[in-house]
Amino acid sequence: MAGSEFGRMVRSRRDRVPPEAAGLPAGGRRRAAGLRREELAMLAGVSADYVTRLEQGRAENPSPQVVEALARALRLSTPERGLLFRLAGLSEPARGTVPTAITPGVRRMLDRLGGVPVAVHDAVWTLLVANGPYAALMGDPSGWRGMERNGVWRTFLGRPGRVEHSTQPRADLEAALVGDLRSAAARYPSDPRVRELVAGLRAGSDRFAALWDAGTVGRHEPAVKTVHHPEAGLLTLDCDILTVNGGDLRVMIYTAEPGTDEAERLARLTGSDTRPVLD
Repeated sequence: MAGSEFGRMVRSRRDRVPPEAAGLPAGGRRRAAGLRREELAMLAGVSADYVTRLEQGRAENPSPQVVEALARALRLSTPERGLLFRLAGLSEPARGTVPTAITPGVRRMLDRLGGVPVAVHDAVWTLLVANGPYAALMGDPSGWRGMERNGVWRTFLGRPGRVEHSTQPRADLEAALVGDLRSAAARYPSDPRVRELVAGLRAGSDRFAALWDAGTVGRHEPAVKTVHHPEAGLLTLDCDILTVNGGDLRVMIYTAEPGTDEAERLARLTGSDTRPVLD
């Protein structure tokens, strides 16, 4: 890796991203208008020390996942993203791989939804960005690593979350996720991450293997979900999943019916925190 060139690009692009554009508070005295190192580290899911070493050319061979996360956090254009990969000594991910870039329209939607819990996933349900209200509702995902960030893996192999599923809704969710993963595997046959995910799920979950081998295909419908929150208690919320075709993204949104007790408790829980906790 041409460490100095890679580091200079990260530093220069960091300086040009206003904190408010990334959903961060702009208060306090700042030496520059852009992101601080620790802010970029938080957005990219790496340590501040690692960002420092990258910028100073003391860290070599960043993984494609780290470069992709930095490109997203720095809001790089498509040509800039390609250059960052090349400076890291990596080939830019081929078009046959699952896209992970957050489209400008989705960024604007996140900025404007205020206290609404929102999470954005890629085509195989790997979490790309979640806002503060989502973390307040579902638990902070910023510590998730590897397969923990994938919603299909968490459904079949992870620990139970805060959402309560009765028998039929659980079966519908499983069928929809298997259908999504099957479609993504067909669209992105050259992506090794998709193959690895499917292989791991088939090996680790008899339920997933049975659904996959049976050719099960489901679809996501608007649903009412019960969230067990340790402080706010039981919250019955509407869950909608929007598909962004241009970027092949899945946007999950939780809302409460206006004027209800759930709406009041959700508002108290989430407040107006729109900062991205995973980006």
